[in-house]
Amino acid sequence: MIRLWGRTTSINVRKVLWTLQEAGVPFERIDAGLAFGVVNDADYVAKNPNRLVPLLEDGDFVLWESNAIVRYLCARYAPALYPQDLRARFDAERWMDWQQTTLNRAGSPAFLQLVRTPPEARQQAVVAASRAAMAPCIAVLNAHLSSRAWMGGDAFSMADIPVACDIHRWWNLPQPAPDAPHVQRWFNAVLARPATRGVLDLPLA
Repeated sequence: MIRLWGRTTSINVRKVLWTLQEAGVPFERIDAGLAFGVVNDADYVAKNPNRLVPLLEDGDFVLWESNAIVRYLCARYAPALYPQDLRARFDAERWMDWQQTTLNRAGSPAFLQLVRTPPEARQQAVVAASRAAMAPCIAVLNAHLSSRAWMGGDAFSMADIPVACDIHRWWNLPQPAPDAPHVQRWFNAVLARPATRGVLDLPLA
C-alpha cells in the first residue's frame, strides 16, 4: 500500500496527489501539517526529519521532497510520464528544478500575503515584489510553450505537474491574470486531464 502524508492545501502535496492519480495506483492519504499536526510526532520525524509534507511510503520505502516523489512515482508506476530518452529526461528534470528554485520562490510571497495573511496584516510591498519577480518567469514559460504543446514537447510528462501546480496557484490569486496566451492554452489542456480532479479544482488555502 502506498501512503501519502500531507494536507491537500499544500502545493507540494498536490503535486504528489495528482501524480498518484495519473498513475492510477491505489493509495491512502493521511492529513498532516499545519492544523493537522502529525509532522512533529516522533514516528513521523523518524521518517522525515524536516518535519514537512509530503511524505511518501511505498511499502518499506520512504521518500520526501515533492519533486523527487513525482519522479519516483512516474518512473515506477507511470513510465509514459517518465522520459526514457536521456536528453528528454533531463530537460524535464530541468523544468522541475526551475519550478522549485525559481518559479515557486517568486510567487510564494504573494500567495502567503493574499491567501494566508489576514487583510489588515498584508504587506502590499511584498505582494508587489512577488509580482515583479513572477513577471519574467511567466514570460519565460510563455515563450517556451509557444513552440510545444507540453513542457517537454508533444506529450504530457512529469515536467508538467510541478509547473502546473504553481501556475494554478498564481492564476487563482485575487489579482488580474497575466497576459500569457501560450501558458493559458497549456493550462487549459492541463485542467482537462481527469487526474487533476481533486487537485487543481480545489480552492487556494
